[in-house]
Amino acid sequence: MKRKFRNYFPVFLIIVLSGLLLSVTRLNNNTSGTLKAGAAIVKITPADPVRMSGYAARSEPFKGVHDDLFASAVVFENSTTKACIITADVIGFSHDFVDETKQLIRQDTGIPEENILITAVHNHGGPRTRAYGEEPTANEKAYVKTLQENLVKIATESNKGLQPVQVGVGKGTCTMNVNRRARHAEGGVWLGRNPGGICDQEVGVIRVDDLSGKTIAILANWPCHATTGGQENYQITGDWPGAASRGIKKAFPDAVILMSAGASGDINPIYGPNDSFNDIDAIGQTLADEVVDVCQGIETYPLQDLQATSMVIRAAGKKPSESRMPNVSLEPAEGVDIRVSSLKIGAILIAGISGELMNEIGLKIKEESPYKNTFIYTHCNGNSGYLCTDKAYEEGGYEPMVSRTMPGTEKQISDTFRQMNNKL
Repeated sequence: MKRKFRNYFPVFLIIVLSGLLLSVTRLNNNTSGTLKAGAAIVKITPADPVRMSGYAARSEPFKGVHDDLFASAVVFENSTTKACIITADVIGFSHDFVDETKQLIRQDTGIPEENILITAVHNHGGPRTRAYGEEPTANEKAYVKTLQENLVKIATESNKGLQPVQVGVGKGTCTMNVNRRARHAEGGVWLGRNPGGICDQEVGVIRVDDLSGKTIAILANWPCHATTGGQENYQITGDWPGAASRGIKKAFPDAVILMSAGASGDINPIYGPNDSFNDIDAIGQTLADEVVDVCQGIETYPLQDLQATSMVIRAAGKKPSESRMPNVSLEPAEGVDIRVSSLKIGAILIAGISGELMNEIGLKIKEESPYKNTFIYTHCNGNSGYLCTDKAYEEGGYEPMVSRTMPGTEKQISDTFRQMNNKL
């Protein structure tokens, strides 16, 4: 028996080694297809006096810094595709700024321009960024140039730091926002609080871990204007997105936090606008607590699928209306380009749009999406102004009064996203 075993042992050893080799080969193949990611953050607080954005009544430069502003980036890559998401604590970006910045990022990283989402949280406590075509001062020109350099910098750093990751997703609820289209005594609609109005309060959270389980990035999305701070405030602040980021950092100190505003063209925080930083902290910390709670319940998994697509909608243009009252006459103007983007990470979908989208349209996009974890990123890749429901034009109010697009835009947006998302 011992002699027979010695005769068969070399054959047995070859079979075992072959099996191990095959297992290692399969493991290596799986690892090569695993999604990779890298993340980076940079401070973007203006160093020199510049005017603040968000309220026309503020004409003087800021008078101090209450809390710093930041821009954050995450780059994803699989074997065939590479994409980048950038979020920043500013009011917004012009189409031209986005185009120039994307070109620079592509030159440094090879990421296709159509796979880059440059998003603002629409912070009303930050500097002017020429998003609305204002004539800039010398300091404002210099700030925008530095801002662009910083966005390219974090995209490049994220790309250099790519490593295999695991990704998970979760949802929560934050009730610190409210529909702001309030009916007034004379029958019109104006900015206020409408507790009975439709208000999306979903918190969307994406967690990105390295293979050791360390969280390297958290993407948090909530539909709300960053207008807790009002026109009385002359100190630089990140408003509730900044406060929320700081709160999340306490629980995840090594993670890069990417905050984004969901479809909130008609949603405000329940506090403000005012100059109370206690109110800002209350909104931000409440949201942070929910994000952390959701994060801690997320399970992350290796993913491989990464797809991106984008389109431009040409909407019929209109001039700003002279009245906020219902059923005013709408005067045509030059058409408006609306940029829409869809980025799919596994079964998670990020739908980006270059404007202030009313939350009813955002809810419809999420409802019609084939992916249950669909999140809307507004102020993404440019500035197309307020994007309103057709019903809003009939009711009147601030949003349709200043909107640059005509009724019918709502259908164009929802139809385009439905077609794009169903192809991913």
